[in-house]
Amino acid sequence: MPAVAGPRVHWVSVVTVGFLALFLASIAALVAADLWFTDAASMAKVLASPEVRHAVRLTLLTSVCTLVLVVVFSIPVGYALSRYRFPGSVVLDAMVDLPIVMPPVILGVSLLVFFRTPVGRWIESVEWLQFVYTVKGIVLCQFFLTASLGIRAAKAAFDAADRRLEDLALTLGCTHGQALRMVALPMARGGLAAGAVMAWARAVGVFGPLLVFVGAVPFKTQVMPTVVYLEVSIGQIEPALAVAMLMLAMAMVTLVLLHWFGAGRRQWWLP
Repeated sequence: MPAVAGPRVHWVSVVTVGFLALFLASIAALVAADLWFTDAASMAKVLASPEVRHAVRLTLLTSVCTLVLVVVFSIPVGYALSRYRFPGSVVLDAMVDLPIVMPPVILGVSLLVFFRTPVGRWIESVEWLQFVYTVKGIVLCQFFLTASLGIRAAKAAFDAADRRLEDLALTLGCTHGQALRMVALPMARGGLAAGAVMAWARAVGVFGPLLVFVGAVPFKTQVMPTVVYLEVSIGQIEPALAVAMLMLAMAMVTLVLLHWFGAGRRQWWLP
């Protein structure tokens, strides 16, 4: 591709790069303020407390369970939305995306109301299916808030995969299942992995619906976001900040993985 004629520095580049620098400086200032307010010894002391360690373990456990559910649902649903046409597809797409734009606390209220209906009461009557104020309820909230991200990422990944190669595999004797497994999934694996990472990161940070639907009982249903909220609510900034910094580190690792998958596993230092 020939080089573009004209100066490399012009008003468009100056303005856009200036906005980029301003935004990056704002993010760096927030992180620097967090680091300035605390120190490694204080963070280690907070993170060593039994209550916080239990919240961290519960967050990791529930978010991993949610990730498995999201992957199980997002691949077939994303494939169906990408490859097939349904009556009222615009409405279906909107319903899939609804949890993304829905205020999270509304989900918690909706789940609480659902489990007060006859169907919900019947589900709660089964001992191993109880969700209200239980760990399984945490996974349920995380799943409903993150599944749309996984499904949308899966659909985009399958959209980007060349369908003609699947058709070619069918003409060569593959079944539809074999074409999906051996052709479509390998082509879409980068987008699927990126969607899974994004869904897991969202699951770790779920807060609003958990407070409504499962509460924040220490050593039972308290997870990392609710620890931050409860500590701040009683004026304990340092414990809240220690947990917040741990979540920030997890988010940073997640974003690196997300961009790594999205960039086709290229070296992270390359533009």
